[in-house]
Amino acid sequence: MKLSLYISIASLCTSALAFASSSTDSDSLQNVTLNELSVTAIKQGNNLEYQAVSSSSINRGSIEGLRITDAKTASNLVPNFFMPDYGSRMTSSIYVRGLGARIDQPVVGMNIDNVPIMNKDNYDFDLPDIDRVEMLRGSQATLFGRNTMGGLINIYTLSPLSYQGTRAIASYSSGNTWRIGASQYSKITDKLGISASAYYRSTDGFFTNQYNGKKCDWEHQGGGRIKTQLRPSNHVSIDNVLSLSVVRQGGYPYELVKQANTLVGTFTPGIISYNDTCFYRRTSITDGLTIGVNLDNVSLSSITSYQYINDNMTLDQDFLPASYFTLTQAKKEHAFTQDFIAKGNVGKKYSWLAGAFGFFKTCDMDAPVTFLNDGIAQLIERNYNSNITDNRIEWDSREFVLGSNFTIQNYGIAAYHQSTLRFGDFTLLAGLRLDYEHASLDYRSSCNTGYSVIKNATNQLIIHKPVEINDPGSMSESFLELLPKFSVTYDVPCDSKARIYLSAAKGYKAGGFNTQMFSDVLQQRVMGTMGFGSAYKIDEIITYKPEHSWTFEAGSHSEWFNSLLHTDLSLFFINCTDQQITVFPEGNTTGRVMKNAGKTRSYGVEFALQAFPTQRLSLAASYGYTNARFKEFNNGKQDFANNFIPYAPQNTIFAAANYRFPIGGDWLRHIIVGANVYGAGKIYWNEENDISQNLYALLGAKVSFVCKNFTLDLWGENLTDTDYRTFYFMSISNSFLQRGRSRQLGVTLKMNIQ
Repeated sequence: MKLSLYISIASLCTSALAFASSSTDSDSLQNVTLNELSVTAIKQGNNLEYQAVSSSSINRGSIEGLRITDAKTASNLVPNFFMPDYGSRMTSSIYVRGLGARIDQPVVGMNIDNVPIMNKDNYDFDLPDIDRVEMLRGSQATLFGRNTMGGLINIYTLSPLSYQGTRAIASYSSGNTWRIGASQYSKITDKLGISASAYYRSTDGFFTNQYNGKKCDWEHQGGGRIKTQLRPSNHVSIDNVLSLSVVRQGGYPYELVKQANTLVGTFTPGIISYNDTCFYRRTSITDGLTIGVNLDNVSLSSITSYQYINDNMTLDQDFLPASYFTLTQAKKEHAFTQDFIAKGNVGKKYSWLAGAFGFFKTCDMDAPVTFLNDGIAQLIERNYNSNITDNRIEWDSREFVLGSNFTIQNYGIAAYHQSTLRFGDFTLLAGLRLDYEHASLDYRSSCNTGYSVIKNATNQLIIHKPVEINDPGSMSESFLELLPKFSVTYDVPCDSKARIYLSAAKGYKAGGFNTQMFSDVLQQRVMGTMGFGSAYKIDEIITYKPEHSWTFEAGSHSEWFNSLLHTDLSLFFINCTDQQITVFPEGNTTGRVMKNAGKTRSYGVEFALQAFPTQRLSLAASYGYTNARFKEFNNGKQDFANNFIPYAPQNTIFAAANYRFPIGGDWLRHIIVGANVYGAGKIYWNEENDISQNLYALLGAKVSFVCKNFTLDLWGENLTDTDYRTFYFMSISNSFLQRGRSRQLGVTLKMNIQ
């Protein structure tokens, strides 16, 4: 369906971020009142509308109404916040206001019940019983440090002290997709609450690998959470959350777009067809302990966490029905964090917050690339034999391994402070963080193979040359950053609630190591034994520098007509230096490399509204526009100045509307009808800006039958079966893309017994 029809649907809905007005008996507790010892929002406070920040807060009614189970689906509601669904649950790239990266460090941090998730590979998983999601845009580095220059995601789960009862869910939808979950929330005593949740999700997938006729994006996922909250006195709170997540999936439904002229053979474009195994497996465990103490004018908090990830990504890295390469990236990672926070106030005009943060993370990774028959024949033997007419080479075997083993360690410490001064209708805020981080890499590259040089005229062996490489090495980097923040807020004197603000904040994204390039470096070394191949300088190709930005923002939060209308508006400008961009090296290579792209700038606007014209109808709308371009970026062969930054959408749109029909029966209480539309684009896929995805929109709808303890939802997504792309990349000079999911229909049954 054409975009104009989507726009007309969106304008009729005028809709989006909340379903608060359609609360029912089963979800009447969606806005939970937090007592003074609540451990939510320790650093920011509970009401973001009073702060100089562009943010979106999604309550439990909206979360359940839109079937939000993770950050990826929540991001669809938020202007200029883009978390595309492609590849696997490891590839959780996030783009905000033109900032973002496909690999390594994220630009957006994530906290779950105040515990920071230290690896973006663990951002994408289902989380049962989400109570509230906050998505903050703009640098949050002063309070949260590294990798929050684009924003922050805060996820809070349901509290057993605020809610008691049994919850269960069962859902079935297209692709033989089903999800079940159950949880129990109990208040053991007035001071102790415990909850336990478990879930399981499975899908056959939506994309078929034409090589074997099987779905390639199948998935099985499960997990659970135990949350314990203790209030031993009126001044002390102790919370512990232990969670487990297990992911097993196929993934990587990449179809060939254009074949490189340098490869022998013809492969069919427009279909998914590869012959080797692709999968992603992840097991993660997180435990977070939060302790709070409230004194007369000071509150003290401690947040301690341990995080463990054991995952394995295995790829047919050429994504063709031929045997070029396979890649395995298996890692085990342990991370420890500690955050101490103190905050208080002096009278009614001055408040302060100070803290100290430290972390340690260690990762052992094995990342072998296996050269297979076609890779040996086409990329090695053919390259040599086409240039040497008298002789030819023949490899000893039709398979060999480029071995790469790594131990990566990071640790960091930081101290931060923030002061807030109020006088009259003005609020001034100033903050500063001193952040130090050290990263070290120990590596070993290895290869044990060989080849024979044979005289063409006589077929006689001239020489046999073994290839034996065993190269250990190490490197390290340190970063020291000062991260200031300033803002001023003005409460407009009027009958309604309205405030405007100005802010400026510095952010940074940590530097690191391009571990995925080690296989290409080793490949070129193997070719170098035969007299051709490129010589990489390890220090230059493997390391990349931190990325820095200054974000300047002007905005407003307002409520009108006794809170029947809420509006948010923000204008932003971001100046970024050494922006980290993921690029694909030229030639027949498979790796991806992070490069610092000189200077970039982005500016744009964000707007959101929520309206409740009647008790039965809720309307809202959100829109984000970003213009993000390179100011300086020359890769040595081409100047990309003034080109758009790839992968970041220029527009994001979300709209939804709900209408409640009261029935009033003993069995059926009421019926809710809702519609929503989500859109993103234009998205450029490369620095040249010659490949792109135009603005697309996806239409969804639902009908909910609400009973006393049960709700039955009939729903659909992408109802018009829009064809769109979520990802584009290159491998051995071939171009690939992934399509978005087609139309989905489903039914969900929810039980809520208190």
